[in-house]
Amino acid sequence: MMDRVLKYFVELSAIPHCSGATDAMREYLVDFAERLDYEVEVDGAGNILIRRGTPSLTLQAHYDMVCVGRAPDIEIYEEGGWLRARDSSLGADNGMAVAMMMVLMEERYELEYLLSNDEEIGLIGAKALDFELRGDYLLNLDTEEEGQIYIGCAGGSDIVASRDFGVIDDGRESWIVSVENLPGGHSGVDIDKNIPNAIQLLCRYLLEERVDIVSLEGGERRNSIAANASAIVKAEKPPIERGGVKVLECERDYGHICKDSEKILRMLSSLPHGVISTDEELAIPHSSLNLAIVEIKEGRGRIDYSLRAMSDETLLALEEELSAQLLKYEMSVSVEDRYPAWRPEKSRLSRALHDIMRERFTSCSYRAIHAGLECGILSLRYPHMQMASIGPLIENPHSTRERVNIESVGRTFEALLEIVESFV
Repeated sequence: MMDRVLKYFVELSAIPHCSGATDAMREYLVDFAERLDYEVEVDGAGNILIRRGTPSLTLQAHYDMVCVGRAPDIEIYEEGGWLRARDSSLGADNGMAVAMMMVLMEERYELEYLLSNDEEIGLIGAKALDFELRGDYLLNLDTEEEGQIYIGCAGGSDIVASRDFGVIDDGRESWIVSVENLPGGHSGVDIDKNIPNAIQLLCRYLLEERVDIVSLEGGERRNSIAANASAIVKAEKPPIERGGVKVLECERDYGHICKDSEKILRMLSSLPHGVISTDEELAIPHSSLNLAIVEIKEGRGRIDYSLRAMSDETLLALEEELSAQLLKYEMSVSVEDRYPAWRPEKSRLSRALHDIMRERFTSCSYRAIHAGLECGILSLRYPHMQMASIGPLIENPHSTRERVNIESVGRTFEALLEIVESFV
């Protein structure tokens, strides 16, 4: 069956399913389930519920992916026992889980299969879910550390700040300055790995070079650490290439710069980014901030932040603190796409998982993750259901370095089969 899991994953990867553009994937999955004579429902948010019989267990995954690099043009290759994608994100988060569920459907297991939409852009599908689930237990398949049982996750929100800085005339020469192809990474699980933020690296360089900006763009997705940033600047002489910063002569003639250019660069260089506090007991960040996207054009600026915290109270405090800092720079501030934390709690489901998985994996323990899992929202929508989350080993999701360990997929799928057999 493992061969079929990989086969279906490759098939899924050939279908465009970037967050916000998932229609083709949804049609494919609905058709697949209907051909196997499952009941299929699709709600207004594009979530899919596939069901047969009166199951006690619901398997859940999301079917959108973070598209970075060349994605959705995904070219998969194997390297040293890992699957990767050439110059793009891979989509193992969460496509490998969907492939596992497809094999279980082929085996005619009487389960609920819940496939949510647009998880990667604010858990949109989970927030709008409109199904009555029959199961007593929900197993999410969206974690990335094999053998571990996740029973808690961070809540999160996005902050968007904007301001019209204005422009002033300037006749000096223009230059294109860029930082490209930094490692990037997941703004939750990778935020404590000292991955450089391309936006702040570029802004600090521009301050040192004493140049003025015409425009500045950086970052790829709100839930990714910025891997690329570029600016058009004006200076008496070309900035000096160093520290991975590239400089090119600008072919177009710009006649202005941003007003208070130095203040803008100092703001972006000094704004907080990274881990704010740590949960010593769980050995993960308790709260964090990701300076995700910056866009400054024609004197108008916008900053997108992603925030995460392991408790709702901490998240609200973090929103207030960051908003206050941005307001000091006379920016308008709004909070978007807030989702709740999932407080860790052991249950009959998680204990049953532990009994099964400790026999199969060298390390097996209860964990919480500094990232959003849909269990946080689903536990509020379905308070009667016990929930937990497992998954195969995936490294560097949300980046062109994403990879999934093939043997780990096999071990995780074998464990999933045993879990399913014990609950049907």
